[in-house]
Amino acid sequence: MTTTMTMTNAGASPELHSPRLLLRAPSPALCEAVRDFQLRNREHLAPWDPPQPPDFLTPEVVLARLQQGADEFAAGAALRYWFARRVAPAVLIGQIGISQLSRGPFQNASLGYSLDAHAQGQGLMHEALQAVIAELFGPRVRLHRLQAAVRPENRRSRAVLQRLGFSPIGLSRRYLFIAGAWRDHELFDLVNPAWPDDQAP
Repeated sequence: MTTTMTMTNAGASPELHSPRLLLRAPSPALCEAVRDFQLRNREHLAPWDPPQPPDFLTPEVVLARLQQGADEFAAGAALRYWFARRVAPAVLIGQIGISQLSRGPFQNASLGYSLDAHAQGQGLMHEALQAVIAELFGPRVRLHRLQAAVRPENRRSRAVLQRLGFSPIGLSRRYLFIAGAWRDHELFDLVNPAWPDDQAP
């Protein structure tokens, strides 16, 4: 029997839960916690993230980004989840961003993520991504495919994607300018298993 998917047009849920984590959409109320996460992890994430302007971590700029993120989330233009341990919800330990959402015949989005330096090796990013992917492939968002780009040297990130069922699809040379140079990235994709091959968007 073929499983069919229906679109509810409700949009992504602004709050997700997993056994250990609370995931929340951008909100100005998260300003202090987001700024704390980014300041705490500036050196840890520098080898993997694009360069940012000097005022990137000022309270005013962080607040403006969160308001923009909240607006984009509400419009379905881009989605982001900041997450914390359920036992310590005020301390953010990671984020997952979903950008370049394409509808029509593509039904695809790009996935990016980062995790606190002191939260590595505990399966927390895997758990957070499981919750987000379930939301993206479920009836509220209903994407057909996700794509992620990872530097080949980032073994932890590659392992997380492969554990989630992502498949390598090729190498994109000089893909992003990071840490002072254009860096190659390995591309991975994951196709929604609940979407039949013959079902139109």
